[in-house]
Amino acid sequence: MTGVDLSGKGVVVTGAGRGIGRAIADLFATRGARVVVNDLDAEAAGSVAREVGGHAVPGDAASEAGVEALIAAARDAVGEVDVFCANAGIAGAGDVTTGEDRWAEMLDVNVMAHVRAARLLVPGWVERGDGRFVVTASAAGLLTSLGSVQYAVTKHAAVAFAEWLAATYGDRGLAVHCICPQGVNTRMLANAGSRRGILTRDTALEPEQVAGALWDAMTAGEFLVLPHPQVRDYTVRRAAEHERWLAGMRKLQRRLDHPDPEEQ
Repeated sequence: MTGVDLSGKGVVVTGAGRGIGRAIADLFATRGARVVVNDLDAEAAGSVAREVGGHAVPGDAASEAGVEALIAAARDAVGEVDVFCANAGIAGAGDVTTGEDRWAEMLDVNVMAHVRAARLLVPGWVERGDGRFVVTASAAGLLTSLGSVQYAVTKHAAVAFAEWLAATYGDRGLAVHCICPQGVNTRMLANAGSRRGILTRDTALEPEQVAGALWDAMTAGEFLVLPHPQVRDYTVRRAAEHERWLAGMRKLQRRLDHPDPEEQ
């Protein structure tokens, strides 16, 4: 796909009932796209679809059957799917003692949902030489996520999958973008508990700012979308001085384990 002319393009945004997904759906609709709004919350999906003049397709966007149904319904609503925004994700605290069911759930939503959508869409895009896949990952996928090993691991996997798509199909018509913000004023951040202070140390952004950063990256033809620009510096430091970076993470972990009452 050359440029970022979305006029008449079919766009699917998962997890679009609120937060970042909602902001992306709204922005793309203003750019002339025919937007399919997906969310598990049918009421929220319908509300956003009405606001943006799009089509609500509520339901599961993670399971194999759910992804197949979503893409089929999207094609019925807008014709060909030109852009797929794999935005739906889940978070939550967890450590090495967390059970298999939670691991499976987070892998399903945060990683396999992307894989399943790409499996259905990428071959056709490559054949016609035109398509765009957007992954909403996290700065946790470039760094880590203290307090949630499942989130850290699955977001790293989401980044890795997006990178692989870009490396493999980037010269065959597929544009790939990977969004890696820190704290964003969404329900997920509100439920972050003691980790909220770490996530917002560089200021929490509004979802619309994240959507704007995505648009800027699309315009520039850039893979990595960093709404918090300082994440680039953190990532460079992590690669260049890994031991020092890990020492800093341990220091932050100690703050989580023994919080200062004055910071509460």
